[in-house]
Amino acid sequence: MTHSENALFLYDKDGKLHSVQLSAAIWEQCRNKLEPYIQAAFAKEAPTPKPEPLHEWEELKQYWDFKYPISTEVHCDNCGANSSDWENDPAKPFRLKGANLGGLVVFSCAHCGATIRKKHFKDHICFEYSTTACGR
Repeated sequence: MTHSENALFLYDKDGKLHSVQLSAAIWEQCRNKLEPYIQAAFAKEAPTPKPEPLHEWEELKQYWDFKYPISTEVHCDNCGANSSDWENDPAKPFRLKGANLGGLVVFSCAHCGATIRKKHFKDHICFEYSTTACGR
């Protein structure tokens, strides 16, 4: 640890700089220049999710030609999360990732991060899931 009146430099056990703490006086002097860089760094750590492609789901519903009614039920075999109506569930346990006219609708589970594939065939529905590579 090294410090001056206006900054505290923290190092790890190998001598690598870990963080810097600035005094309020120094922060006020450089805030306008540094904040855009800090916000950009935060955005990289936690990117804003893309909007759900609801237009794809609406298109599938518009051209629905399966032998059964539309079902908005989704469940995750990985963690047990479920919703009888993912479109209107206020808890939003599933996020739509994509849908196509072939009947494939893909979700991600908000609880465990698994990918859920809801496959619509002419006479039945099949669910599949897979977890992320990081074991989430």
